[in-house]
Amino acid sequence: MKNDSAAPLGVFERYLTLWVGACIAVGVILGALAPGAFQAIAALELAEVNLPVGVLIWLMIIPMLLKVDFRELHRVKEHWRGVGVTVFINWAVKPFSMAALAWVFVGVLFRDWLPSDQIESYIAGLIILAAAPCTAMVFVWSGLSDGEPHFTLSQVALNDAIMVIAFAPIVGLLLGMSSIVVPWDTLFLSVVVFIVIPVAISQIVRGVLLKKPGRLQSALAAVHPLSLAALLLTLVLLFGFQGRQIIDQPLVILLLAVPILIQVYLNSGLAYWLNWRLGETHRIAAPSALIGASNFFELAVATAIGLFGFESGAALATVVGVLVEVPVMLSVVRIVNASKGWYERTSVKGP
Repeated sequence: MKNDSAAPLGVFERYLTLWVGACIAVGVILGALAPGAFQAIAALELAEVNLPVGVLIWLMIIPMLLKVDFRELHRVKEHWRGVGVTVFINWAVKPFSMAALAWVFVGVLFRDWLPSDQIESYIAGLIILAAAPCTAMVFVWSGLSDGEPHFTLSQVALNDAIMVIAFAPIVGLLLGMSSIVVPWDTLFLSVVVFIVIPVAISQIVRGVLLKKPGRLQSALAAVHPLSLAALLLTLVLLFGFQGRQIIDQPLVILLLAVPILIQVYLNSGLAYWLNWRLGETHRIAAPSALIGASNFFELAVATAIGLFGFESGAALATVVGVLVEVPVMLSVVRIVNASKGWYERTSVKGP
């Protein structure tokens, strides 16, 4: 099967960090000029889900899930070692390592430089960010590292299937271990609204589009700009509420980025090394490392807003993940590409 999602990184995605920076500026300015409008938006809730943000998140998530073919799940056995490594990193290492890093850096080392009333919320946001493995951008990272497309498709499909079941329990467990009160009803509602329903809609639409050759690719190209616009508008709303805090504490974003950066390099390096030790090919090890390191930040942002609100430190922490995602993942791509020769010379060939 041809990987219809392994296109090179577009200009917009490559400079996503700059666009996010622009959204920060626009959001802060609009939040200062029209605070009443943002308060009115925040009040538009149904069952603890903010309706405008819910619509925007769907516009972000559903086009991305259209790329996922759950029929590829049967192929996980073809690359069982690489799949096993990635599942281990995504679900047994990454959320727990981030919880530890968040507690060490936010709860201890950086505590004196952060707003004291938001410490637990920042930790919660970092945990939520790490508990959601990336879905869409992984196809781009895999394409840039010459990853095996069938492995990438089957791994993403498996991660999404696991996420439906495991996301809420892992987030709830780690928040509880961090002594953060867990609103379980809101957490499960977030899973239903932002995972289960979008997955169902995307697969129904995908099935319809696949009935005519080329229609899926055309639809993906058409909705891609809409998905990016929804992401940027969501960020403007978030920073409209976070503006005062950012102006008062500009160091917050930099400090929150530290555990995120460490987590990305730690988990990508561990996944890459485990694949090397197990004798997997570089075409499996590279996307495995990238899938093991990146985050489904759209889901994380939506969940953080649903659990803690627009103005929470949790929402801001997940947005910092958006801010650093592209440059840090591009650096991981460069590392795995630059080390390909060494990897293939020294890796023990598996069965």
